Amino acid sequence: MNKTVLVTGAAGFIGSSVTQALLARGDSVVGMDDLNPYYSPKRKLANLTEVQSSAPDNQAFRFIQGDIRDRSLIGRLFAEHRFDSVVHIAGMPGIRDSITNPALYYDINLNGTLTLLDGAVRRLTPKGQTTDLPRFIFASTSSVYGATRRIPFVESDPCDMPLAPYPASKRAAELLGFTYHHLYHLPFTALRLFTVYGPRGRPDMMAYKLADSIFLGRNVPIYANGQMKRDWTYVDDIVRGIIAAVDLPMEYEIINLGRGESVLLADFVGLIEELTRRKANLTTAPMPDTDMPCTFADISKARRLLGYDPSVSVQQGIARFLAWYEEYVRNGNE
Repeated sequence: MNKTVLVTGAAGFIGSSVTQALLARGDSVVGMDDLNPYYSPKRKLANLTEVQSSAPDNQAFRFIQGDIRDRSLIGRLFAEHRFDSVVHIAGMPGIRDSITNPALYYDINLNGTLTLLDGAVRRLTPKGQTTDLPRFIFASTSSVYGATRRIPFVESDPCDMPLAPYPASKRAAELLGFTYHHLYHLPFTALRLFTVYGPRGRPDMMAYKLADSIFLGRNVPIYANGQMKRDWTYVDDIVRGIIAAVDLPMEYEIINLGRGESVLLADFVGLIEELTRRKANLTTAPMPDTDMPCTFADISKARRLLGYDPSVSVQQGIARFLAWYEEYVRNGNE
């Protein structure tokens, strides 16, 4: 049965890909994005153009430019549409950037989530009884694991030592989701995403920076001589995991979405250099206090509950990303 889904952050990297996948299978999507200048709004508008051009039915996609903190707007959206699911991807990204403006990160990532949660429970009767509330899927982050020493990361870890305001705000939103599940029986799933890369990736992310270094000659700082490890996960696998969460009835769950494989940054760089037959312009830099030395997802829960099975290897993912990047740059984009 086709669904009606609200996707926040619909013009961004992951949000546009999720929106496109939902439309491709026949769902109706209301996509929301404020097109903020964290990176070029022109890129986001280009993402939207691709999404709209791929929609099988022009009536299936509606885009709203707006802020998730706008209570009046959110209230109208939930009054006008009976959403089956909310896929909440919008937020302020960037671990290191969150240090310079923690108040903004908390305002958007926590208060924005609160506004959406309030919208989602508006179907409650005056007596507080639920009337078929939407499933709320929240895009969280692997960085909530913070200073944990347990490897690989398991969802039952305490996650009480975040290393920057960004993961702290995301963890707080996860906890707020539990509160709304407890009080109002809102189905809430937090998906902890691990180092996502691929087409439409943000220009501040490492995979994109390395491609810029290879093809445009830009310098890229490499921390700890490339000895940090990351669970690099291709965007198509992440999208499949998110769609599975949209479809599966759950109460309150936290689920890791990664590849389940931790790869040295130095090896990731080496694969890019091998595939392009070019050298990246790298500069060494000390590890920031905000960064985790290793991320590594235990994805057994995702396999069990979602049937999640990441199929794109790191080498395959890099090759696909580079093919997209080269075409993107050839078309005059940077």
